[in-house]
Amino acid sequence: MRQSQLFTKTRKEAPKDEVAKNAELLIRAGYIHKEMAGVYSYLPLGLRVMEKIVGIIREEMNAIGGQELALTALQERSVWEKTNRWSDAVVDNWFKTKLKNGTELGLGFTHEESLTALMTEYIHSYRDLPVYAYQFQTKFRNEARAKSGIMRGREFLMKDLYSFSLDQASHEAFYEKAKQAYINVFDRLGLGDRTYVTFATGGSFSKYSHEFQTVTDAGEDMIYVDESKKIAVNKEVLNDEVLNDLGLNRDSLVEKKAVEVGNIFNLGTKFSDALELSYVDEKGGKKPVVMGSYGLGPGRIMGTIVEVLSDDKGIVWPVSVAPFKVHLVLVDGKDGKAKIEADKLYSMLTDHGIEVLYDDRDLRPGEKFTDSDLIGIPFRVVVSDKSIEKGGYELKERATETVSILAEKELMSRLSK
Repeated sequence: MRQSQLFTKTRKEAPKDEVAKNAELLIRAGYIHKEMAGVYSYLPLGLRVMEKIVGIIREEMNAIGGQELALTALQERSVWEKTNRWSDAVVDNWFKTKLKNGTELGLGFTHEESLTALMTEYIHSYRDLPVYAYQFQTKFRNEARAKSGIMRGREFLMKDLYSFSLDQASHEAFYEKAKQAYINVFDRLGLGDRTYVTFATGGSFSKYSHEFQTVTDAGEDMIYVDESKKIAVNKEVLNDEVLNDLGLNRDSLVEKKAVEVGNIFNLGTKFSDALELSYVDEKGGKKPVVMGSYGLGPGRIMGTIVEVLSDDKGIVWPVSVAPFKVHLVLVDGKDGKAKIEADKLYSMLTDHGIEVLYDDRDLRPGEKFTDSDLIGIPFRVVVSDKSIEKGGYELKERATETVSILAEKELMSRLSK
């Protein structure tokens, strides 16, 4: 992509009503556009990052047997009344609307009910199980507070997977696979070293659920971390009984502020009982399906990456999710030699399948470098008369600020890794 043709613009300032660092930087760097509090549009750069995050999650969900589908956002009242979650007194963040004939509908904030109802048409025998169905879908939540940028939105993308198992033992086996898949996701996203499997309340379904909490000052949760065991406990459930259960010593725990970037829940048979999702076992007996729920927010993850990996110059993307791997910056001289070299390198990088954003704009070098730091692409390659005189190209690694001059062969070898 040539930057002169890219639909985006950097800005010196974010909107005055924006207080979250992730949104300020993403807006200034041209990744997102703020429509209103808690509602953001993704511009071309932002969409490329989102699709990279989604791609990593999709690969890990498929690896554990997940099958992708797409459910509707519009939700039927009668289905949710069966679980008593239609009531605003029970769920206080519904967005609801009406058809022209007066029929009341909701905009889905999660999809346990609708998918369980759907499965009653497809699960009848033990031979139909297990099923691990997931989707990437826009959710709507009428949040009272939406001041955390894309980390807490009123309209946002979620990956929600639901497991349907024969019994508790087979459910628990999949639950552990899902937990490891989530760990893999955060490792690949560049957040693994600061994201902890965190024990939290299991509600009415089980003793514990598991949150995946990333340490950041922008977080809304407080967790207590055992660094040696790489696990944590949410403040809400921290007590002597929990410490004994987990074999933790209170004196070894470190208090940290964190943001919840994912969660997994045991659902038991609550939804299958309410919506009459059962199967006939090998002996002809009727049994309820055992369920689990597994959520990740790609937008929240994107915002968290910006919060924890940015610096005073701008965003610092991991290679795995960056919109482009290389930011090629032309600093043209009077004789045009640098442009010839930059055009040649652009073609070479593209031919080798390396994603490159080519800053071919007619701007001063300082403006280009400031934009490059703000946008945060992992590798910046500068082609200028000065670099040519030194025998190659100037390569800067955004994460370490390391600068080196490399000949063409060395540069291609480095960027092809």
